[in-house]
Amino acid sequence: MTKYRKKPGIIEAVQWNGNNVDEVLKFGDTGPQPLWGDDFKIHRANQQVEILTLEGVMKANVGDWIIRDVEGEFYPCKPSIFAATYELL
Repeated sequence: MTKYRKKPGIIEAVQWNGNNVDEVLKFGDTGPQPLWGDDFKIHRANQQVEILTLEGVMKANVGDWIIRDVEGEFYPCKPSIFAATYELL
């Protein structure tokens, strides 16, 4: 079996804490014409963020990270995976 290592890359991320609505919406502001319209929908009642991705709608719960990858796509990431994969610059 051949092994591979993930190439180093720089991403941007914000952690959803259930109260940082403005920060998350600002993070998701991709300009005047985002690819799919609104990238994020925040549901205050259940404190979830719905993220429109190329694979469909994904949900971030409180504590999850929202990542903008090297191609500009947003997606949620669980805290344990984020900690194992990324480090602060």
